[in-house]
Amino acid sequence: MELLKQMCEVHAPSGEESTMKNFILKHIEINKNNWKVQPILHYGKGLQDNLILVFGKPNTAIFAHLDSIGFTVKYNNEIVKIGGPVSSEGIVITGKDSFGKIEGKIVKKENKIFIDFHREIEKGTSLIFKSNFRETKEYIQSCYLDNRLGVWNALEVAKTLENGIIVFSSWEEHSGGSVGYLGKFIQEKYGVMQALISDITWVTEGVKHGKGCAISLRDSGIPRRSYVNKIVEIARKTNIPYQLEVEDAGGSDGNGLQKSDYPWDWCFVGAPEDNVHSPDEKVHKKDIQSMLDLYKELMKKL
Repeated sequence: MELLKQMCEVHAPSGEESTMKNFILKHIEINKNNWKVQPILHYGKGLQDNLILVFGKPNTAIFAHLDSIGFTVKYNNEIVKIGGPVSSEGIVITGKDSFGKIEGKIVKKENKIFIDFHREIEKGTSLIFKSNFRETKEYIQSCYLDNRLGVWNALEVAKTLENGIIVFSSWEEHSGGSVGYLGKFIQEKYGVMQALISDITWVTEGVKHGKGCAISLRDSGIPRRSYVNKIVEIARKTNIPYQLEVEDAGGSDGNGLQKSDYPWDWCFVGAPEDNVHSPDEKVHKKDIQSMLDLYKELMKKL
């Protein structure tokens, strides 16, 4: 879990994904010689802060978003949300501007939220939850398991992946905006038209800790049922535990693919977490293992 811990500490809210992209590029350079297949890497001009890895002759793409929720400093140390973070008083947030490091607690005044800090922070500075990574026999708990855990899952799959594409995307937590042109690039260059969304979902009345990762039949978006049925059938024939999810809210990179001008089949497959979008997101280790095992099977058989 050391890699996951390091990623949860990286400052990369929506719009500042370059830090996570560079972290992953360094990780790939150090570890790729131990991978089964050496991928082709696409990044840089025309792809902004996104990263695409292509292995062998791909048929399916994994999408995992790099960004996290956070806050932007407005005026007089007022802060506004990036995505939908919990913003309770007393939560510690951190960052830095040209004058140095920043760390302070969230306070509320007249229905606005501020950071309690001893000086005025430069406008536009981004702030994130202070990292506090905790591991027990059964659980991992930290800020930003959504979606550093989805990224970790994709990098673990990469170790043995022979044929497939891994996409590290941007802006998912704050209205999306990158997967449309990433999907265009992939379809036009490689002809791949089906995707798995490596992201983290919610513990709910129907999805529990420790019962396996969730295969989402729908959220605010509705994927094509014939494709989802294919994924469920592959999962059913394994001994890997999984749960079926049905929600009417929430979304992911899959929604962005569905709204693009290209015909994508997609399905969200991910471990459930408690304390969503807070400094204390919590995921069961059995669900992490289930997620990884199921992705390896799906990338072979889809």
